[in-house]
Amino acid sequence: MNNALLKELCLSNGISGDENVIRDIIISEIKDYATDFKVDALGNILVFKKGKEKSKNKVLLSAHMDEVGFIVTEITEDGLLKFDEVGGIDRRVVLGDRVVVGNNISGVVGIKPVHLSKGDDQNKIPSYKDMYIDIGANDKNDALKYVSYGDSVSFKSFYQNNEKTIISKAIDDRAGCSMLVEMIKSELPYDMYFSFVVQEEVGLRGATTAAYTIKPDFAIVLEATTAADIPSVEESKQICKVFGGAVVAFMDKRTIYDKELIKKSFEIAKSTGNKIQYKKAVAGGNDAGAIQKSCSGVRTIALSVPCRYLHSQLSLISIDDYNSTFNIAFELAKVVSGGEL
Repeated sequence: MNNALLKELCLSNGISGDENVIRDIIISEIKDYATDFKVDALGNILVFKKGKEKSKNKVLLSAHMDEVGFIVTEITEDGLLKFDEVGGIDRRVVLGDRVVVGNNISGVVGIKPVHLSKGDDQNKIPSYKDMYIDIGANDKNDALKYVSYGDSVSFKSFYQNNEKTIISKAIDDRAGCSMLVEMIKSELPYDMYFSFVVQEEVGLRGATTAAYTIKPDFAIVLEATTAADIPSVEESKQICKVFGGAVVAFMDKRTIYDKELIKKSFEIAKSTGNKIQYKKAVAGGNDAGAIQKSCSGVRTIALSVPCRYLHSQLSLISIDDYNSTFNIAFELAKVVSGGEL
């Protein structure tokens, strides 16, 4: 794991449709290692790296640059910001959060004080229309000096590495981006393609165009996925577990994954001593859903890092799980590029 790179990516802001900062960091990392790269009209980074030999199968490894966040929709006469979500966020984790608006303006998410709420309202999860962001402005004109309509809003940056786990915002999917950068910097046995895509959290948009441009035979999507291994969830519903290794789904709401790729992933994990686990639910979705049905069809798998508190200010992953996901994905890419499937 390149902890310094992952930290820089996680501490930087880039919600869907506003990935410029993340894109610049990645380009600065890969420009001296990639054989060729370009940025397409949507903002995806499409990379080709030549290996020692020409690949037997055209393999794409993909991760998304965007994170979930919010967007400013209104500024009240009192100088408070109204907002809506960009990507799926549990409203329960938003209240009281510190956020960054636009050009690094700090704010906090608030609601009407509890002592002014009555009856059932005290126990309800408020809707976004009842929340606001307070940046400390005196009034609307004062707020407009610092923010604008349509400004992006990100969770306030945080990153902690205790040598066993990492806690941060935006692990989904800066973890995947970090892995791709490490692969591009490595010596490859075969030619490979990579895509760092935009707007996954709002509908898999970047992956759709990237896949049509690259036209791969196989795709490996690197992600972070929800782990529910916490005391309030019975074991049969925990889906996957932190410290359990890389996560492989057999099906989600967007994709039925390639069975041979799944089998080969488990074989690689066993032969290399890396942990792997199934995602024991048909839930969610990721860029594989767009890539799989592009062009004439792409054989696809997603390999994910299990992550507690996904899409929040404080997501948690295991460093060992990160390394297992990286190792299995990289070995799988080599095997498939070499024509073993």
